[in-house]
Amino acid sequence: MGDILQNLYQASELLNNECGTIVQQSSVYETAPWGNTDQQNFLNQAILLVTSLNAVELMTQILTIEEKMGRQRAEKYGPRIIDIDILFFNDSIIAHPTVTIPHPEVQNRRFALIPLAEIAPDLIHPAFGKSVTELLLKCTDPLEVFIYD
Repeated sequence: MGDILQNLYQASELLNNECGTIVQQSSVYETAPWGNTDQQNFLNQAILLVTSLNAVELMTQILTIEEKMGRQRAEKYGPRIIDIDILFFNDSIIAHPTVTIPHPEVQNRRFALIPLAEIAPDLIHPAFGKSVTELLLKCTDPLEVFIYD
C-alpha cells in the first residue's frame, strides 16, 4: 500500500539499523499479488543480513519494524504496507511459534526465489537438500516476476 518502492527502501534501512548489517541486496522485482489478486502489484527484494540476533529475536524485531511502518494484519494475503519474511537463517531448521525456518512456502513462490537466486543461487535448502536455483527450476508458481523499472 502507498509508495511501495519507498516502503521497501524504508524497511531495508530499518533492518540495517535495527537488526544487523545488510551485506547484499537483489534487484527490486515486481509481481502480481499472490493469494488475493484484487490489489496492486507487489515489489519484492531479497537481502542478505548479517546479525547477532538469533532467529526468534530477529523475527520479533522484524514484526516491530512492520508495526513501526504502519502494518496492520487485518486480512490474510490482503494489501499491506510491508511484509518482511525470513526465508533462511544460515542452515537452520526452526519450528517456533514466532517463526518457521526455512520459510514453509519459499520453494513454491517465484517472487521469493527469483530475487534470492540473484544473490544466493547456490544456497542449499536445509530440509530439501536443493539449491535455490534447483528450487526455482522446479517451481510451478505461474506468476511472472519482472525487474522493477
